[in-house]
Amino acid sequence: MKKHFLSLYLPLACLLFSVTVTHSQEDILGQLSDIAIVDEKVMMPMRDGIRLATDIYRPKADGQYPIIFSRTPYNFNTWVDGKQRLREAQRALDYIKQGYIYVVQNERGRYFSEGEWDILGVPLTDGYDAFEWMKNQPWSNGKIGTIGCSSTAEWLMAVSALDHPSHAAMVPQGFGAGVGRVGNINEQGNWYRGGAEQMLFFAWLYGVEHDKFKPRIPAGATQEDLIRISRFYDLGPKNPSVDMAEALSHLPIQDILKNVNGKREIFDKMIRRKPNDPEWFEGGLYHDNMEITTPSFWFASWYDVSITPNISLFNHVRNKAKDAFVRDNQYLVIAPTLHCGYTRATENTMVGERSVGDARLNYNEQITKWFDLWLKGEANDFKETTPRVQYYTMGTNVWQSSNTWPPENTKMTTFYLNSNRKANSHFGDGKLTTKKPAADKPDSFIYDPMAPVPSYGGNVCCTGNAVKGGAFDQIDMETREDILVYSSDILTEDTEVSGFIEATLYVSSDVKDTDFTLKLIDVAPDGTAYNLDETIQRVRYREGYDKEVFMEEGKVYKIDLTPLATSNVFKKGHRIRIEISSSNFPRFARNLNTGGNNYDESVGVIATNKVHHSKTYPSQIRIPIAK
Repeated sequence: MKKHFLSLYLPLACLLFSVTVTHSQEDILGQLSDIAIVDEKVMMPMRDGIRLATDIYRPKADGQYPIIFSRTPYNFNTWVDGKQRLREAQRALDYIKQGYIYVVQNERGRYFSEGEWDILGVPLTDGYDAFEWMKNQPWSNGKIGTIGCSSTAEWLMAVSALDHPSHAAMVPQGFGAGVGRVGNINEQGNWYRGGAEQMLFFAWLYGVEHDKFKPRIPAGATQEDLIRISRFYDLGPKNPSVDMAEALSHLPIQDILKNVNGKREIFDKMIRRKPNDPEWFEGGLYHDNMEITTPSFWFASWYDVSITPNISLFNHVRNKAKDAFVRDNQYLVIAPTLHCGYTRATENTMVGERSVGDARLNYNEQITKWFDLWLKGEANDFKETTPRVQYYTMGTNVWQSSNTWPPENTKMTTFYLNSNRKANSHFGDGKLTTKKPAADKPDSFIYDPMAPVPSYGGNVCCTGNAVKGGAFDQIDMETREDILVYSSDILTEDTEVSGFIEATLYVSSDVKDTDFTLKLIDVAPDGTAYNLDETIQRVRYREGYDKEVFMEEGKVYKIDLTPLATSNVFKKGHRIRIEISSSNFPRFARNLNTGGNNYDESVGVIATNKVHHSKTYPSQIRIPIAK
């Protein structure tokens, strides 16, 4: 696999929790043969007659067993280009040794599954129908647990709302692309942030979407036929590698996939949807008017693409589920890793350039106890020994726990933006102070969409070589005049920030529409400036995502940005810093500043943007500081 696509396929390595392969191929297959019945390419029927390709691994011993189920758009076939893979065999072996049946299935239209694919495997009823089929099998005890990371998890929330009685527990990991709307957060499955397009799906779709003209398995093919065919042809064609950094720079953005000869039917319809388009509410996305009904063990990452929506969904279910039983059975782990990178933590875990120490955790032990509790009915100690929220605090590099998020011991502290009109770059005079500035001395900068601020590190996923995720020293980036930099005084004691970071800006511009971006930075005494989280707001959506309200030159507008989230100790001698600009590209699509559709435009307008700060315009960030 060429380096351009390495990060596109990271979720594939995390279809479920990773398993360390310590045995030879013969040993794994031999052990599996001794204890398991392996039933590959079972074509499970859906209510409309479409059949989904399914592999089933179950104990040879008589009896009925609980099921751990994974449904995925990724390729789980045992054979790839005539070579046998051990990933699923090892995973199945571990589950069967623990007394489970393991079932893995492709979404409709993927590989050997029939039908046409769409993101999240529309129709949503496919998940319900799979539960119904499995619970009726003679080897099933009627209890089903679901698990997966990334696109293998993103269907879980919406299917939980269908309330199938056999869906007893779930473990969603890196699940943000399944979250449509939670409260004021309206990302529509990671497509948007603050009304600006996140470009990860532009790259991801090129890498994963199969052409509609791919070869099809003839109707009536037997299970024996399918198994034989899969040994030399796994229906997994791949597009040629492209330089995704160059590909994402193409304008108009609606032609990005066309420009690299990618399949684009799904992309073409999604790129035209506005944040509140009714079509977002018709597919497999979860929205907060849907009632999650399943005990859930959630996993998120500080440097994932949607840490705030992920934690917000946990809070929504924990606090607002109608059923007290559901509210009481929600647990959360937040690791200091990239997307789906939990089990890749080491004694010296690196996220980008920053070491966050020994971030390992006994994930497998906790998940096993979780499933044993709900699928086997074992009276184990999971609920007595597992904190409600386990979160990793960077800076001190320790795991901590709390009964809530944010932790109970935090208090919001407001820092106001201040300067003498010269906050441009880290050489400027931008400050974060606890007192409001008296007079308005706005900071202005030129935003040219043809020369945007490049993304450097960050909370990202799946953009190929276009963006490297994680923490990187921003100090050289901060020499740009189109980045406003505001720093606190040097801290006189260690300061833990754990929770949501809120930001309100008062802005103006000489164009009808533009974006404002914000990064939270930890600055060391030597000047090293590591990014923690980032966000963006398209100004036309400042009054809500169901309408577009454009700016008038000379007027000042209040914008509330989607909150950031982190747990980080700013050590004594460090400073808290934020950066403000109007682009973070290609993490987010550029706003061309015209007030038009943006997706079908190729020519931008240069904007002069201003951030105001005074008693009248108290631009600020609100930071949760632990007592």
